[in-house]
Amino acid sequence: MSQQVSPVRGLPMDRDAGPFDPPAAITALRETRPVSPMLFPDGHEGWLVTGYDAVRQVMSDARFSSRGDLGVTHVPYETPGMPVATEPSPQIPGLFISMDAPDHTRLRRKLTGAFTVKRMKQLEDGIIAITEQQLDAVAQLAQPVDLVREFALPVPSLVICELLGVPYADRETFQANSSKFMERDVNLEDKMAAFGAMMGYLGQLCTDKRAEPGDDILSDLARDEDLSIEELTGMAFLLLLAGHETTANMLSLGAFALLENPAQLAELRADPTLFPNAVEELMRYLSVADIFYRYATEDIELGGELIPAGSTVVVSLLAANRDPGRFENPDVLDVHRKVRGQVAFGHGIHQCLGQQLARIEMRAGFEGLLRRFPGLRLAVPAGEVPLRTNMNIYGVHELPVAWG
Repeated sequence: MSQQVSPVRGLPMDRDAGPFDPPAAITALRETRPVSPMLFPDGHEGWLVTGYDAVRQVMSDARFSSRGDLGVTHVPYETPGMPVATEPSPQIPGLFISMDAPDHTRLRRKLTGAFTVKRMKQLEDGIIAITEQQLDAVAQLAQPVDLVREFALPVPSLVICELLGVPYADRETFQANSSKFMERDVNLEDKMAAFGAMMGYLGQLCTDKRAEPGDDILSDLARDEDLSIEELTGMAFLLLLAGHETTANMLSLGAFALLENPAQLAELRADPTLFPNAVEELMRYLSVADIFYRYATEDIELGGELIPAGSTVVVSLLAANRDPGRFENPDVLDVHRKVRGQVAFGHGIHQCLGQQLARIEMRAGFEGLLRRFPGLRLAVPAGEVPLRTNMNIYGVHELPVAWG
């Protein structure tokens, strides 16, 4: 049992160690107390888990539930307009990321066929074509160019819209709402309005697909009479949000990280066979989907600490992926590193369903970008790149670049 020290007050979020590293306070906690008590803004006494082994245990132990409706929701940072919760949040149908077995198993199983390695491999040529078309468009623009708006966001959005059968023309409304929903500082009323707008749009889309199915993943799901329209809508929301937000931020933050590590960039240019390896290393190094929640359903021993039943447990995947107990020189970006066991896609039954798709998009994106623009460089000082410290998925708000 660790010596009694005062709990950390709220989740440390200041990127004071640099744009790619965990907040210094989180790194310090991992070194001194990888399973650490944390006092939430509403007074809840929960836990912050930063060590690699402990994070993997939390993500794979069924006693740590994913269901936010099992107890009162406690958020580890201030949310404007958020009343102190006194009762559990309702469970959203179809949102299997916040379910346990058997509900999680039933819904996720309906999608495993759509996201097999084989199926993704068949889609690879189409993904490369989408990437190259977007790069053609970037090459025509006046410099400097915002790589987020012109490349990192459109590529995964085009891919996921095509896969799911969502009209790409509707993306701007959807992206504006998803951005508002994912922003930490937006007040609760506006956040819920954005969520409601997305669910309303997707509910209508799913109803239309059940009436007239096409050749896409949502249509395949809509043909399954076991699924209600509400469940379909929740699944569509999860796939669309997860399918563009994470990859878009990895593409832009990854490009930023490579530009800030010119020796690694040169290695990649010299040897394109390194791209699959580099993607794994960038996932480990950046881990843009960092913070996840679990809820202790009983008293559980974890890393020498006793987690009481009812505790909200916050895990940091980025801190785990930078744990020197698991990775040698973890704060160094090394495209030659043989990465094994990085947890950027999660771990256990909730491990990211679309991880093969994301890998293909990132390989195509980074490889295409570096090949097409040999003189690629930042168009502003690195310190002026606006970071997404206010968002639930980390990255950059924009990345002004030039070339030639």
